[in-house]
Amino acid sequence: MSIVSIIIAIVMLSIMVIVHEFGHFIVARKNGVFVKEFSIGFGPRIISKVSEKSGTRFSWKAIPFGGSCIMLGQYEDEDDDTEDEKSYDKKSVWARMSITLAGPVFNFFLAFILAVIYVGTMGYDPATVTYVEEGSPADEAGLEVGDVITDYNGASINFGREIYLENYLHPISSETGEMTITYERDGESYTVSLTPAETDYYVIGISYYSTSDPAELLEMSSSSAASEAGLREGDIITAVNGTEIESGEDLQAYFTEKPLTAESITITYERKGVEFETELTPTVASYYRLGFSYNLQEEKTDVWGTIKYSFAEMKYQITSVYKSLIYLFSGNGSLDMLSGPVGLVDIVDTTYEATSSYGFMYTLMSMISLTLMLSANLGVMNLIPFPGLDGGKFLLLIIEAIRRKPMDKKYEGVITLIGAALLVILMVVVLVNDVTKFF
Repeated sequence: MSIVSIIIAIVMLSIMVIVHEFGHFIVARKNGVFVKEFSIGFGPRIISKVSEKSGTRFSWKAIPFGGSCIMLGQYEDEDDDTEDEKSYDKKSVWARMSITLAGPVFNFFLAFILAVIYVGTMGYDPATVTYVEEGSPADEAGLEVGDVITDYNGASINFGREIYLENYLHPISSETGEMTITYERDGESYTVSLTPAETDYYVIGISYYSTSDPAELLEMSSSSAASEAGLREGDIITAVNGTEIESGEDLQAYFTEKPLTAESITITYERKGVEFETELTPTVASYYRLGFSYNLQEEKTDVWGTIKYSFAEMKYQITSVYKSLIYLFSGNGSLDMLSGPVGLVDIVDTTYEATSSYGFMYTLMSMISLTLMLSANLGVMNLIPFPGLDGGKFLLLIIEAIRRKPMDKKYEGVITLIGAALLVILMVVVLVNDVTKFF
């Protein structure tokens, strides 16, 4: 792990936290609440200055993860004058609701701004059909190369990635039944029904994006041939049976030209800058398919398209986190889906190593895309109605609005304390999990 990656991760996290806490800060100020301290990081102060105009202390603290916006009366500190008109608790429930929601909302706003930069520079990935297998359900339904999918079995589609996400969260199986797809062709919209077909094929158990980016492994099951051969998520495939692989497109083209059989194959891969080689034997699997491929490559768009697809990008990032959380808590996922600061640094390091050879602009756009995703993630996670999070506080305020009187501070403090303790336990578990995966 390089120093550059660590610095980038700290900068990214600091930007997200600054924006989040600034949301609380600016809306608190607008509602007449006195902000005692606005800080980036935790622990002892490194740099600290009290504003002569507002009286707020602005601090940069030693531990460069997280931050805070401490308001008068918010935590019932002994030195607080809770009867002061500038106290948080003296404001209406609606004012406190707006202050609470401001942090996550500002994270979503940051995600949108970054989306504008990314989409305006790199473009977006329209869900265009790139291949239709002859005789497949897609072929029989009339789907053709060039059609643009706008709805996939009830899920609104703007990007090819959204189809990938739907297939990941809701894999096609024998129980799927009839599916509907809406697509556009020559300005006209069509809706067709397809019944997935069962097919036997050889697999090694890997997934990757078929793009011009390096062939980085996204995920694999613990029982797959690839996993048993030592491959891990984040590894980059550089050769198959001696044939050089420079991108996900190359890997897809290789397997299209030379489909897997019962014969063993040799895979060369890179992990954190070190090259390895392993041999594995494909296994037979059955799967249900529709028989078409879709685009995952980006293409440029105009100014209106940039605004439109930037909103769509922000929506995609928010909904993907929401859907992933449902997937996790429904028992389908595992804690491996969660990452903390160590996991963030590892992701940044992997992304940096994979993109740095393509030039500064490409690396910058990759980091902007990653920050966009993480900012939306931070916003959604903070809205979870759990004590200790903004969503938990907002839930208590809703209860207060319904009851027309605030909850007893003693009980609210106990609820918040229990929630905070559980969050700390979860953070420790995630940290241990991140460190284990890293090593």
